[in-house]
Amino acid sequence: MKRTDFYYELPEELIAQEPLKDRSSSRLMILDKKTGETTDRHFYDIADEINEGDALILNDTRVLPARLYGYKKDTGGAIEFLLLNKRSLDVWEVILKPGRRAKEGAKFVFGNGELEAEVLEIVNDGNRLVKFTYDGVFEDVLDRLGEMPLPHYITKKLEDKERYQTVYAKNPGSAAAPTAGLHFTPELIEKIKSKGIRIGYVTLHVGLGTFRPVKTDDILEHKMHSEFYVLPQETADLVNETKKNGKRVVSVGTTATRVLETAGLSGLPLRASSGWTDIFIYPGKEFHVIDALITNFHLPESTLIMLVSALAGRENTLAAYAEAVRKKYRFFSFGDAMFIR
Repeated sequence: MKRTDFYYELPEELIAQEPLKDRSSSRLMILDKKTGETTDRHFYDIADEINEGDALILNDTRVLPARLYGYKKDTGGAIEFLLLNKRSLDVWEVILKPGRRAKEGAKFVFGNGELEAEVLEIVNDGNRLVKFTYDGVFEDVLDRLGEMPLPHYITKKLEDKERYQTVYAKNPGSAAAPTAGLHFTPELIEKIKSKGIRIGYVTLHVGLGTFRPVKTDDILEHKMHSEFYVLPQETADLVNETKKNGKRVVSVGTTATRVLETAGLSGLPLRASSGWTDIFIYPGKEFHVIDALITNFHLPESTLIMLVSALAGRENTLAAYAEAVRKKYRFFSFGDAMFIR
């Protein structure tokens, strides 16, 4: 299977540069994975598409303002840090620019000296392991000094950091938002619950690898990035009960899907688990857990459009994307949504 099998033409003006004022007013394309038929609605209609007894599974990760600007302690040279993932207490894997200033033992300062970092080791892809020192709570320091690491295709500055968080974000650790969840409001969640739809939560800390392009011609040669996840027993029980009752498990986003399908590799019933997942889902792969998916529109030739194609079929997916382009849907992180049922 070739990377180019998942290419589509996208006019640049359809890439959403900022979120809508009302989260739930995004457009929503309904895609029937069996027939390929599509329907146009709005996201606030999503409660009409999910049935009583279904389970809705959300990723409650919280995005860290993970881009830091500082200077090298001995020379004063400017430096940019991008936090990728936490390795241990106060030790993070980071991308540095310019990297030549970051040999082992190099020290850096951020803000008015309230945050410092020392390079411990050079690791894969030239990334660094650094140890931070600070007073107080690390997340509080980041909130003061850091910027949201918006995807490269968003060039407009985000005025409100909370618009790159879901309203149910709880567990800090992501370098990017689980964007399918950005459309939910507290009122919409309450409406969904009042219909008898049960909600469960997983955590997957989204890494910047989610934006990494597939560079190999044969997609099977692509090396998938790893991300840390937690599946609580409460959510596992909810999924098991939903399946037993013959109802649907509706995953919100590719990140929640990666958690559920990783856990599902061991078969049902699901059990609580946590760890690192590098699961790669593409056409031909079987889904063990999810029945339906809420997701945004993804980059051409990305692992995310491959996951969507695995669920809905490649031809159905590309036809729906072509229709979304014709109808001028908004694409990517701050864009519109799709419900694959």
